[in-house]
Amino acid sequence: MSDTARKFPAQVLLFDLDGTLVDSLPDLAEATNRTLAELGLPPRAYEEIATFVGQGIGELVRRALGIAPEEDPERVATALATFRRHYAAVNGSQATLYPGVMETLRALQEMDRPMAVVTNKAEQFTRPLLEQMGIAPFFAAVVSGDTLPVKKPDPRVLTHALAQLGTTPPHEAVMVGDSRNDALAAQALGMPVLLVTYGYSEGQPIQEIACDAYLDRFDQVLHFLA
Repeated sequence: MSDTARKFPAQVLLFDLDGTLVDSLPDLAEATNRTLAELGLPPRAYEEIATFVGQGIGELVRRALGIAPEEDPERVATALATFRRHYAAVNGSQATLYPGVMETLRALQEMDRPMAVVTNKAEQFTRPLLEQMGIAPFFAAVVSGDTLPVKKPDPRVLTHALAQLGTTPPHEAVMVGDSRNDALAAQALGMPVLLVTYGYSEGQPIQEIACDAYLDRFDQVLHFLA
């Protein structure tokens, strides 16, 4: 990476969770296929489930079923409740931090850069996963998929996170994520956004999503800080 890369003030940093900080796909896939088995449905391939991740568990379950909520709302509701039960049992059991995450968060903490997690994952699963991974203490705020009535790409979730961290304007913050949802939410506020290339991105090639920079490794975040 060139030393001439653009650098950002980044008084605070906002991070997506699944596919950015934590590889949670093993647990999500396990819960999904346990759910499908209980409902008498065939399993989904691991790679296919990866494309379902990004818009919260409701959308993951709907995609796994292969139906729209309005087609059979009772069936979707039953599947969602079943998934919640199975995911609560396996959340964090096989998940791992991506390389460089712990070291980078420590470095940012030493630099006194306030940090928050902004995820579409339900709070029921977000905080336990952060604790399980040993990274909860790094974050002064956590905005989950059900903290507000809206989720990413709605920019209000990022505005809410910034309010929890103080009075930093969006252009002095940086969003780090792995999908179009992260990019759109940040760009709506004029906030710089960095996208990791190793995440899930709902199956869309990450290079198709406009952003300020792509990160092949999480620790490259540090390179973009002024």
